[in-house]
Amino acid sequence: MRRDLANPRLLRVLNERRLLDQLHEHGPASRADLAKSTGLSKPTVSAALAGLAEDGLVHLVGEVSGRPGPVSSLYDVNAASTHVAGIDIGRDWIRVAVADLRGTFAGRTDGRNTARTSAELAALVGELARAAAREAEVEWRSITCAVVGSPGVYDPVRGGLDFAPNLPGPPDLADRLHAALGVDLVIENDINLAAVGEHVHGAGRGKANFALVSIGTGVGMGIVINGELYVGARGAAGEVSYIPAAEDPPASAPPAVPFAQDADFLAHDGDPFTHGATEAATSAPGVVRAARAAGLELETAREVFAAAAEGNEAARSVVEAEGRRIGGLLVAVAAVLDPEVIVLSGGVGRNLDLLGASVERRIAELGPLRPRVVASALGDSGVLLGAVAHAKARAWDLIFDARKH
Repeated sequence: MRRDLANPRLLRVLNERRLLDQLHEHGPASRADLAKSTGLSKPTVSAALAGLAEDGLVHLVGEVSGRPGPVSSLYDVNAASTHVAGIDIGRDWIRVAVADLRGTFAGRTDGRNTARTSAELAALVGELARAAAREAEVEWRSITCAVVGSPGVYDPVRGGLDFAPNLPGPPDLADRLHAALGVDLVIENDINLAAVGEHVHGAGRGKANFALVSIGTGVGMGIVINGELYVGARGAAGEVSYIPAAEDPPASAPPAVPFAQDADFLAHDGDPFTHGATEAATSAPGVVRAARAAGLELETAREVFAAAAEGNEAARSVVEAEGRRIGGLLVAVAAVLDPEVIVLSGGVGRNLDLLGASVERRIAELGPLRPRVVASALGDSGVLLGAVAHAKARAWDLIFDARKH
């Protein structure tokens, strides 16, 4: 017998986890039903439920009658016993949600990202997080864990964020977030979390293999393989902004300006070294640059797409060219991953009603691969939903790790 399985405390915790997983997935059940579905004995189920109820993790939610035998008590997860937080840090907006153990939002706060330094950004995240906790009527310090979705790739060894030119520097944001939030914290790439959100709530639900390509302020991809998020050897899988573009801007040396570039500079910076050739051409700032080159005095990609929808020919030409760039990128994705579906998200990507025809034409021109392409239906909440799902899963692990000791 394995030594760990001879540990009575560990066996008890394993049984408790088995019961909670069953309740979490299938909802309220009686002790007899739980014994049948888990294969545990009725005395084992009763003992495990008693321990979980004593610690507030399960509670009675009703009774079942009208069948042979005594009335049966129904148990369910006490979702409000623990809360987690999801945080989405974007260049323009910061979104925070506090949720229970079923992932139901109890409080949410969105705020403009006005920060120009990493210190200001961490402080703003802390303020919004505590505001979301107040709305949820919980103390922030009681949050079991928080998951932050941020552009870039987090290096846990060095504690820094790489490939995050759209955030204000210097690159010490991770340390500042840990200090500002003061709870168990995980930092993950925002597009990876958007893929998690899509897998749980959106077009990726039920799909074992799919990709989410986000085109907005930046360009990125989240990958799900065999039902699991794939991040690669160093967390950089999906950094498609650095794929060479068919219309590469002239190559440049690393920028002479410091890493701590301000938001105004970043909004108009098309440098392919810093942002990647595909992002420089295909992102929202790239769309705006193309529109201005076409003689349109427009400030945002949203305005370009609105003008195209109203029939402006110059704007329609810009959108046509954007769709062709996206189509080329999606063929590259399909050739490498062969996903069941590619989900387009982001402020630019989800305009599939306007982009779809040119995307399809470009895909048809490039060969026999025909990926299925759909727009995300999660709007601006994809990263937040993924962050909460990630935080919820981590919370379960933290709860049961603590119960082993």
